[in-house]
Amino acid sequence: MTNKKEIAEALLSIGAVRFSPDEPFTWASGIQSPIYCDNRLTMSHPEVRRLIAKALAGRIREEFPETEVVAGTATAGIPHAAWVSEELDLPMIYIRSKPKGHGRGNQIEGEIGEGAKTVIIEDLISTGGSSLTAAKAAAEAGSDVLGVASIFTYGLDRAEDNFREASLPHFSLTDFEALAEAAAESGAVEGDKLPGLVEWHRKLKTGELNE
Repeated sequence: MTNKKEIAEALLSIGAVRFSPDEPFTWASGIQSPIYCDNRLTMSHPEVRRLIAKALAGRIREEFPETEVVAGTATAGIPHAAWVSEELDLPMIYIRSKPKGHGRGNQIEGEIGEGAKTVIIEDLISTGGSSLTAAKAAAEAGSDVLGVASIFTYGLDRAEDNFREASLPHFSLTDFEALAEAAAESGAVEGDKLPGLVEWHRKLKTGELNE
């Protein structure tokens, strides 16, 4: 079974995760972050995307064995859903954040039968908002949403609360702690910078950075 550290090392090896403690990135929310995770880069690296697809498929077989449909969130979750659905030999759909403004006005593309047991694929989870929006759309279309699978999670308390309130199970292949550890071991982050990263994540996790 692929572990968190192996996935973290793979993401670091292709530059999908970057650490910059001294010159932090700015998120759309305005939060200053020493980490930037861009899982879209995995599309350009066959070995890494295969590793991720097999790991997601394996966990889905274990945790949601009755899955009948794999759903990708637009846009970053779409390619991973395609590779996972191929691995599981299952139908795939994808879900937009909102219905498109032309044509048939679809929010969901692909066929989804009434009561189809569906797992949603995300590239990463922060607050869980996009996952829950996708789950709601799938449920309204008649799907039985089993849960959400993602590559990476920041492990925010707010996300856990949101998923719990929605009674929606979820799992991620790796998380901030595994990435930070792998980064320190590989030299991607200097050892003396690690305590600062850990403290930043603690504040992010508990919501202190939003106060």
